[in-house]
Amino acid sequence: MTTPQILLFTLLGAIIILMLWGRWRYDMVAFAGLMVAVLLGIVPTSRAFYGFGNPTTVIVALVLIATAGLSRSGAVSRLARLVSGRQRGTTAHILVFGTVGGLLSGFMNNIAALAMLMPVDLQTARKVGRAAGLTLMPLAFATILGGMLTLIGTPPNLIVSGFRADVLGEPYRMFDFLPVGGAVALAGIAFISFLGWRLIPRHQDDGGSDVNGARRRYVATLVVTENSPLAARRVEEARVEARKASTRIVGLRRRGQDIEGKLDDQVLEDGDVLILRADPAALDEFRSTSSLAFPDGKPEARARKDAEGQQLIECLVPVASELVGRSVQSFGLMNRHDSVLIGLRRGGLALRQALSRQVLQPGDMLLLLVPESRMEETLGASGLLRIDGGSLPVQRERHMYSAIGLFVLAVLAASLGLTTMPIALGCVIIAYVLFGVLSVHEIYDHVDWPVIVLLGSMIPLGLALDETGGSALIAQGLAQITQGYPAWLALVLLMAATMMLSDILNNNATTIIAAPVSIRLAQELQVQPDAFLMGVAVAASCAFLTPIGHQNNTLILGPGNYRFGDYWRMGLPLEVIVMAVSVPLLLIVWPLHA
Repeated sequence: MTTPQILLFTLLGAIIILMLWGRWRYDMVAFAGLMVAVLLGIVPTSRAFYGFGNPTTVIVALVLIATAGLSRSGAVSRLARLVSGRQRGTTAHILVFGTVGGLLSGFMNNIAALAMLMPVDLQTARKVGRAAGLTLMPLAFATILGGMLTLIGTPPNLIVSGFRADVLGEPYRMFDFLPVGGAVALAGIAFISFLGWRLIPRHQDDGGSDVNGARRRYVATLVVTENSPLAARRVEEARVEARKASTRIVGLRRRGQDIEGKLDDQVLEDGDVLILRADPAALDEFRSTSSLAFPDGKPEARARKDAEGQQLIECLVPVASELVGRSVQSFGLMNRHDSVLIGLRRGGLALRQALSRQVLQPGDMLLLLVPESRMEETLGASGLLRIDGGSLPVQRERHMYSAIGLFVLAVLAASLGLTTMPIALGCVIIAYVLFGVLSVHEIYDHVDWPVIVLLGSMIPLGLALDETGGSALIAQGLAQITQGYPAWLALVLLMAATMMLSDILNNNATTIIAAPVSIRLAQELQVQPDAFLMGVAVAASCAFLTPIGHQNNTLILGPGNYRFGDYWRMGLPLEVIVMAVSVPLLLIVWPLHA
């Protein structure tokens, strides 16, 4: 071994150990490792920050923003109503979502498949009060497994197909991967659904599933519009729809007067005001899915017009606030700041009557509807303190079909090879801004920056492993070890080494390194190379031990509140299952001897 190889292997080992230890944040460990590699001369200074402009890093950032656009447009809420079931247990939920995600991944980029389902999974977890970490990792793993179904499902399949064309003169066809990949996906999804998710560690700071902040419930109002499916329907029917969004109807106001007596038989009319008890996220979901409107803040409430992006923000009234001893009506919250008081909590109780005329006291909690462009102005003038995590962008359901259409076009363009995934997603985000799906101000808020630092730091180290000859050294050692052994054992060792390498490098680089080794092994053993090439494709995709092995693992790191050392607990037995299922099938479907 050369000195650079020794230094690099030592450095990578130290980085992995520190990340598994978890004492320091993974992004700082990775960045510190990169700086050490540069100082040691392992990574050239000119390539030190190459990883931050790498397509892998860019894709992760763009996917997070594109996912936020789908969520903001209300598409996620609509899909959640179709796919999720409130009464499903965790096992059934993972089985349904894993199956859907796996099938989607077979025919589209598996990152895009996860991007479509991840916000739905998060929202479902919030609604049923379940920690998002219990279902996000199974969903990510299922979309990785689904990529093995077809030629276009995952890049390693395309890479080994290219190698086969070079060696045998013919690439693999679209569904050549299905017999082995399908069996592996079925076995893997069954494992993570019935047993695997139980192996995921729970952390005290999981925060439940409330991805949007606290779950404080308020008594608030929404206005029935002429376009609402609830118009001309009885309150009893509206209650059913409200329960689906974790919202409860507690009253009805018509032309400024509360309706007394039994409400269920009342037929809703355009302009009626529903009085609801809900947390902010559930309130906005019910508003979006039922085409209701927030009130305009006037005594006889009417539907508020949404001319720009709005946010629901939870605020605390401090002693020094300008609102202490005053009402929001006298302060001019609506007239001066175009903002509306939606809900008010005092002493742990949600108040209901005449909110805008309530004299505010220190410690009161307000739920405000504020234009995004005037948030800082409103908070500064009132002296209110925004609660950490208590900010929720209001869904813009009128942009739902345009958001879905733009996203689908991007996926199709990338899948058909018309452009690359980063360019396609970049165009989607520009279109989101132009169409009003997302505002310029909120784009950067949806990027998980620690994850970006992790990827940007690790990619140059992975490239250095190849450039210093470390990857070739691994390949040569593997070839020597397998000489003289049965072909199936050589296949097992090749796949195990490929899985291990894929957990450190990205799956594309791993495939490029392992595919030539697989062909050489087949030649030395005088057998057909297809089982070995297919084995590399399967193993390179099975990066389940770390958050850096596959982009899908990286995407869920922040939203799932995972630690670096959490992945192997479910990933290790899953990789064993993949080996146990794939090796016999590879030998049957792709015989070693013609």
